[in-house]
Amino acid sequence: MFRDRLPLYQQLETSRNSKVLVYVTGDRRGLETIIHPEVLDFFVGHLDLIQDAPKISLYLYTRGGDTLACWSIVNLIRQFCNEFEVIVPFNCHSGGTLISLGADKIVMTKQATLGPIDPSINTPLNPEIPGAPAQVRYPVSVEEINAFTEFVRKVSNQPKQTNEMLSLLSQKIHPLVLGKAFRTRSQIRMLAKKLLSKQIKNQQRVNKILEFLCNESGSHDYTINRREARDELKLNIEKPDDTLYLLIKSIYDDIASELQLSIPFDPNIVLGQNNNAPYTFKRGLIESVTGGSHHFASEGSLAKISSIPGGMMPGMVPGSMMITDNRTFEGWRHEPV
Repeated sequence: MFRDRLPLYQQLETSRNSKVLVYVTGDRRGLETIIHPEVLDFFVGHLDLIQDAPKISLYLYTRGGDTLACWSIVNLIRQFCNEFEVIVPFNCHSGGTLISLGADKIVMTKQATLGPIDPSINTPLNPEIPGAPAQVRYPVSVEEINAFTEFVRKVSNQPKQTNEMLSLLSQKIHPLVLGKAFRTRSQIRMLAKKLLSKQIKNQQRVNKILEFLCNESGSHDYTINRREARDELKLNIEKPDDTLYLLIKSIYDDIASELQLSIPFDPNIVLGQNNNAPYTFKRGLIESVTGGSHHFASEGSLAKISSIPGGMMPGMVPGSMMITDNRTFEGWRHEPV
């Protein structure tokens, strides 16, 4: 809980001689959240209370999110400090890695991982997922599209065959999504190059890092551990000593417990033997010593609906049971210091 983490944040500030901001987007299966532009206002609120600081440490756990939101977070934090570092306790992938590239230094634990920064496109025009709700669409990987087009060029010897294969792609994926993917691919490289310039001055090294993170890693699921980030990519990585490691891990363990990151969301488990159960799920955090805790929450209740006479809903099979989710709130709550 925030009250339990507050003294740990204060210890971390003393250890790093900095002001600490904590940003977590939860990846609990079934309740995932991502980096989103809406958090910028909350960041401003925390930073206004921190005011200008010689150094700000962003404690970051995320699987990624909106590319421009990541870019904006880095530039916003840099307006309030002379030195900016990112502390990575565990997962810091995709957009999280992009944020890390914009730091002067990245502090990584032994289990911390970065990842490729090839983004995925999520729009209402994305391909539908069979059996999923209408608003849930299949994410389109920018680099997977690029890999397909390169594959077509290599295996096709005739222009007609090439056109047919590319036409098939546009039938499966809306042309506007393909266009956005092409634009996003150029944008992510441009943003990453600008962010890396704060950490690395050698342009040859910058280009090598970008090529690996955007293309050569081969898969969006590829993870980059501390040694690879330091020894092969030559990023400015700091290995925490034992005392700092235990402090970083203690903060992560408390957050992981509160957000139940390792427990997949299962309505049946929430209900247990009950027919109704209220719920409140914390799914993301922005916290600081001065600004308190902003947390993204989903609140509501689950109920079992039986197919007994008088309780049957349209489309239900006699003798079956379904669970309804009556969500009454979804948004940000604030707990002051």
